[in-house]
Amino acid sequence: MKEIYLKEIAHGRSGDKGDISNVCVFARKEEYYPIIKEQVTEEKVKAYFGDMVKGTVTRYEVESLKGFNFVMRHALGGGATHSLRLDSLGKSMGSAFMRMKIEVADDFEEGGKDGRS
Repeated sequence: MKEIYLKEIAHGRSGDKGDISNVCVFARKEEYYPIIKEQVTEEKVKAYFGDMVKGTVTRYEVESLKGFNFVMRHALGGGATHSLRLDSLGKSMGSAFMRMKIEVADDFEEGGKDGRS
């Protein structure tokens, strides 16, 4: 197995409302969807963000769009008007999310094999 950044097989949209950040993750190709489904779980996202996300992480699956919506509560230091964090809005969370590392098969090739063993 080897590690790649999530951004290599997915793209995302993000936003925020108060102290809640949401990031939608969409597979770049249909064959990448099962990899994301297996690798990008609520538990892994919570561990990845560590103390930045003080509340729960909920994953909503949108199979018809080959994507997921992750809702992270208590993730923005109280929200834009309460936080001392630099650039605390959900857009920066989306960029950070795409830098999450996932595992794929050693012979995984972007645009080729699906990366599962």
